[in-house]
Amino acid sequence: MADKDKKKSKPVEKLTPPAPLKRTEYEKELHRLHVELVKLQRWVVSKGLKVCVVFEGRDGAGKGGTIKALTERVSPRVFRVVALPAPTEKEKSQLYFQRYVPHLPSAGEIVIFDRSWYNRAGVERVMGFCTEEQVEKFLDGAPIIEKAMVDAGIILIKYWLEVTPKEQERRLRDRINDGRKTWKLSPMDIKSFNRWDAYTEARDAMFAATDTAWAPWFVARSEDKKRARLNIISHLLTQIPYKDLPEEEVKLPKRKIGKIKPTAYPFRYIKEKF
Repeated sequence: MADKDKKKSKPVEKLTPPAPLKRTEYEKELHRLHVELVKLQRWVVSKGLKVCVVFEGRDGAGKGGTIKALTERVSPRVFRVVALPAPTEKEKSQLYFQRYVPHLPSAGEIVIFDRSWYNRAGVERVMGFCTEEQVEKFLDGAPIIEKAMVDAGIILIKYWLEVTPKEQERRLRDRINDGRKTWKLSPMDIKSFNRWDAYTEARDAMFAATDTAWAPWFVARSEDKKRARLNIISHLLTQIPYKDLPEEEVKLPKRKIGKIKPTAYPFRYIKEKF
C-alpha cells in the first residue's frame, strides 16, 4: 500500500519566477508610487515624524538603485540619504554607534541609510576588520540601541535585499564592462567576492540577534531589480500610516512682460554640440 501511495505522489512543483516587467509597466507603477511618496512626504513634515530606513545586503544586491528609485521624485531635504565612508582613526576609537547618531532623523525627516551600523555584523566581520568579541558586543547591543530609538519616537524600518550568487556575479561583471558603473566596483567587492558562505553565516547570525519585535528585518528578493524596487516602495508606504493632506490650488498669475531692449551683455553660451 505504501509503495502504491509512493507511486501516486506528485513531484514538488518548482516555482517559476515571474517574467521581467516591461519598462512601460514598471514606469507606470513607479509613477503611481512616487505620487504616494510625495503624499507621505507632506504627512511626515506636517506631523513632525522621524523615520529611519536601513538598507543592507550583499554587494550587487541592488541597494543603490532602490534608494535612487525611492528618492528621485521627493525633496532631498526631507528624504535624506546617508552613505558613510570608512571610519577615520578618530571614529574607530569612539563608541561604535557614535558616528551614526548625528545622522538619525529629526522631526519631519526620513533618513535612508545606504549601509548602516550593521557593517559590523557584515563586512567588518567577514573581512576581519573587527574581532569576534566586538561583533558579539554589537549583536548584543544593537537591539537595545534600536529599542531606545523606537522609544524616542523614531520609526525604524530595516530592509535586507537578497540576491543569488549567479545574479550577483552577473551584476559585478557588468560593472567591470560598463564604464558608467566602474565606480561602483570597489577593491572590497573583489576581496569579498569569494566569501559568499562567510557572508551567509554572518547574515544569519545578524538576523538571529537583531530581528526583533520593535525593529524587524524585512527581506526583499532582488533578482529582478524593477520588481524589487516596486515591492520595497509599496511595503514602505504601508509601514508609515499617512493621509493625503489637502493642498491649496495653485494658479499662475498673468505675467506682464514689457517691451525692453535686448541686452547687450556678452553671454558666454556653451557650444551646442547636440
